[in-house]
Amino acid sequence: MSRPTSFRSLTDRPTIYALSSGRPPAAISVIRVSGPGAHGAGERLCGTLPDARTAGVRELRNPATGEVLDQALVLRFDSPASATGEDIVEFQCHGGRAVVDAVLAALRGIDGLREAEPGEFTRRAFANGRIDLTEAEGLADLIEAETESQRKAALALAEGGLRKQIATWQERLLALSAQAERAIDYDEDDEVADPALVAGCADLAVDLRLWLDRPRVEPLKDGVRVVVAGPPNAGKSSLLNAIAGQERAIVTPIPGTTRDHIEVPLAIEGVPVVLTDTAGLRPADDAVEAIGVARAANLVGAADVLLWLGVPGDAPAHPRRVMVHTMADLAERGAAPEGSIAISSLTGEGMSALLNKVGGLARSLLPAEDAIALNRRQAAELACAADALAQAGPAADVVIVAEALRQARAAFDRLTGRAGVEDVLDALFARFCLGK
Repeated sequence: MSRPTSFRSLTDRPTIYALSSGRPPAAISVIRVSGPGAHGAGERLCGTLPDARTAGVRELRNPATGEVLDQALVLRFDSPASATGEDIVEFQCHGGRAVVDAVLAALRGIDGLREAEPGEFTRRAFANGRIDLTEAEGLADLIEAETESQRKAALALAEGGLRKQIATWQERLLALSAQAERAIDYDEDDEVADPALVAGCADLAVDLRLWLDRPRVEPLKDGVRVVVAGPPNAGKSSLLNAIAGQERAIVTPIPGTTRDHIEVPLAIEGVPVVLTDTAGLRPADDAVEAIGVARAANLVGAADVLLWLGVPGDAPAHPRRVMVHTMADLAERGAAPEGSIAISSLTGEGMSALLNKVGGLARSLLPAEDAIALNRRQAAELACAADALAQAGPAADVVIVAEALRQARAAFDRLTGRAGVEDVLDALFARFCLGK
């Protein structure tokens, strides 16, 4: 698969090297060399290389001095059947700092080699068609994964789950495009697109919309945003402290104590969330408090789950809103309004029911563990393709349909990284560690 890239041709690219395992000290460290001079560099250090895709124990020596550096397991991979699509040599040496530094210094002294930049190995794999952009994004997420759910979602992308689905859509799209072009060339008397062509575009658009309706990956990566909101002195900060299990927010009887929002990352019912305390919503004369109130209103609008601690009739509209009746331990508070959960941050009354409710709502926003989840960039390109296909209506001119299909193909090319994504690539591979 061809990939537009800013890289030079394979033979012109410098050979790169880097420590690809964790920072020493460690039991074993892996040093990778990739590029047209990789095999030559490997021979300079260890003499004869093992056969391709096999491992051999070799003595590593400094090419300049002949000094023995280490005894290592050496692996050789030949282009294009390698991780980067280039010739590769890997040294699995002892993981002491001195050993690693000595091997890297020996490689540094070989003409034509330079140290790899962050993500450069993976970027070369992308440039050489070994992976597409969605798989590269999955690898970046896999490196950053901190929970089992994040690992599974990232692995589904990294192993090509979305790429395979995109390939299926592209086959349908190309077939429709061929049908449209054939109609333009041969059906000169009929300018309106064939109903079968229009129906095919509509069916593909429906499939794309179904994928767009799936839960996205961002809540899984960043945490579901649970916002606590309401008027001053409603118990917002006390509730945040009770859920967090620590004193994160200042609690006083003075209205307007919270001037800015406070965020606490935690897990509720096993779901990663970002619990956010906000300033009390009320008209404010104080300039600082007014800023906090404005920010609180914005946070309410951006909330994934809203915990409303005020009068139910004053609650802002929200698709996942939980009415909370606080300070239920105080007799003067009376019974909780219908549909509200009565809680006490002091005694813990109702907290279990509230957390169960919030956990269920938060979980509904996460992708299933066996499902492929789109990120914002992928969803935006998929939406562009669906919008383009929507132009192919029942009465559309066949030329319009052909243009709509061309726009959809361009969106898929951006989705997989085949065109127009240089800025995306720079941002993506900057997330990778050195040696990946």
